[in-house]
Amino acid sequence: MKYSYLGKSGLKVSQLCLGTMNFGPETEEKEAFRIMDAALDAGINFFDTANVYGGQERRGWTEEIIGRWFQQGGGRREKVVLATKVYGDMFDEQDGPNSGSGLSAYKIRRHLEGSLKRLQTDHIELYQMHHIDRNVSWEELWGAFEILVSQGKAGYIGSSNFAGWHIAVAQAKAKERHFLGLVSEQHLYNLLERTPELEVLPASKELGLGVIPWSPLAGGLLGRNALSKTGARSARSGKLEQHRSQLEQFSALCKELGEHEDQVALAWVLANPAVTAPIIGPRTIEQFEDSLRVTEIVLDEAALKKLDEIFPGPGKPAPEAYAW
Repeated sequence: MKYSYLGKSGLKVSQLCLGTMNFGPETEEKEAFRIMDAALDAGINFFDTANVYGGQERRGWTEEIIGRWFQQGGGRREKVVLATKVYGDMFDEQDGPNSGSGLSAYKIRRHLEGSLKRLQTDHIELYQMHHIDRNVSWEELWGAFEILVSQGKAGYIGSSNFAGWHIAVAQAKAKERHFLGLVSEQHLYNLLERTPELEVLPASKELGLGVIPWSPLAGGLLGRNALSKTGARSARSGKLEQHRSQLEQFSALCKELGEHEDQVALAWVLANPAVTAPIIGPRTIEQFEDSLRVTEIVLDEAALKKLDEIFPGPGKPAPEAYAW
């Protein structure tokens, strides 16, 4: 396994990030334990979760599973760079009028305490805002996060689903306060969704954020079974027909390369210098083991050019992509 610094921080993380969203609703606890143990054995030290994971009726379930895994000991907690998120509604009646989604200082403090309890730990390495909250000022946000960092409950702060200008404002406000600011941006990025190349990726690279792509396989559309009758869940939603021509060309290219579609799609994401670690979200140990080959795949210029032809992106960052 290879490792990279997470943005401008001194924290080293594996170039694959283990996503845990399936743990609980899709993957039973015993299998989740096997996957997490296998991740450590493979050198993956970067685990991502969120307080809302677990399903609509059981939010927090995934964090609870990870917490019970930590309690098995064996240095599991010490070996993991743990990332979780705050923003979503946890349906806590005690929050009263402050329930719902958002990032008030009140919610950040209460929800971190809830995550720490479920995860059975006293700190989070990376605490991420799951979405932008347009009703909360950066003065309030950075004030809340500074307290958590000074208390040792959070090591670094990250964002998710931010626009490029959100990132720029966040970093400017952090600099005014002599605070490190954001070290990462978790963002939707894959061969079928290349919009982030316009502003989010350039802004992140320039301002010291490591990009953590979520859904690098486009919900399964870029997986090896997407074109089969038993293909990915997203393929059944109607998107398959929309992208069938591209996916057929992609499948043919992967056969030429001698690699599976999902592995090529992940390798392409990893090849972007702004990317720190794409998130893999296996439901089974077999899916996890399949993903490990990705870090060994190097796509040459001819393959990258062909992928650009099949899945054309904006071509350049803004504004050059649409103006001189």
